[in-house]
Amino acid sequence: MDEYKVHPIPLSIDHQCINYGNQVIHYQVCYLSDRKHNVAIHVHPNGSVQVDVPEHTAAVDIKKAVLKRARWVIKHLSQIDEQKRHTLPREYVSGETHFYLGRRYQLKVIDHEAELVKMLGGKLVIHSQDKSAAHAKALLWLWYRNRSEKVFGKRLNAMAAELPWTRKKAPRWKLLKMKKQWGSCSPKGLLSINPHLIKAPRDCIDYVLLHELCHLQEHNHSKQFYKLLDRHMPDWTSRKAKLDGMAELLINE
Repeated sequence: MDEYKVHPIPLSIDHQCINYGNQVIHYQVCYLSDRKHNVAIHVHPNGSVQVDVPEHTAAVDIKKAVLKRARWVIKHLSQIDEQKRHTLPREYVSGETHFYLGRRYQLKVIDHEAELVKMLGGKLVIHSQDKSAAHAKALLWLWYRNRSEKVFGKRLNAMAAELPWTRKKAPRWKLLKMKKQWGSCSPKGLLSINPHLIKAPRDCIDYVLLHELCHLQEHNHSKQFYKLLDRHMPDWTSRKAKLDGMAELLINE
C-alpha cells in the first residue's frame, strides 16, 4: 500500500471549497455508489473535511449541503485548532490519551510488581515498577503489537475466505513498523501491515487489509485494481479519507 495520503486519487474523490463569511472551507467529496440519498459531513482530527454523497450528486447540491452545515464545520475546525495549540509531546504518564481501534483511551500508569498492560474501565492501564516514560512506551507498544497480531490475523483470514483468489490459501503476512505506509505487498505475496494501524477504527483497518489483499491479484494501482476494491468494498474511498484524516494522530508516538 502507498503512503498515508499519497496514492493516486481515483475519480470518485473531488476537492471543492465554499466561502462562509470571511472564511473558506475546503473539503473533499467522496462519491459513493452504495449511498442512496443523504449527504454526510465529517470533520477529521487533522482538520480535513470529508463529504460523502451518492454517486451522481450535482456539485451545486453538495455546496448547498455544506453551506447549510458550515457553522457546525467551522466550530469543529476551531476546536481542532485550539487542541493543536495545546498539544504537548507524549510523556507516557497518567492522564494522556492514546488510540485503540479508533477510540481514545486515557492512560494510567501504576506501580505494580507484575508488568502488564490491560484495558480496564475505559482506560489503558500500565502496571510496572519502572514508571519511566521510555519503559511505559515500550510496554504499551508491545501491547499494541500483540493486539495487532490477533485483530489483523482474524480479519485477514475472514476477508481472505471471501475472495476468489485467496479462498483456498490464506495469505502470508507479518507486522512491520513503517513511517509512511499502512501496508505493503511484496512481489512474492508477503503482506506487511503497520502495527500503528491497530489504533484506527475497524472499518479503516478492513480497508487497508483489503487493499493489500487486492494487490495479490493486481500488483499495481491499475484500473483493474480499483475495480476490485469497488467490487468488494464500495465505500472504500470514504474509509480511506477517514483514515487519512486520522493518520497524523495515529502515528504519533
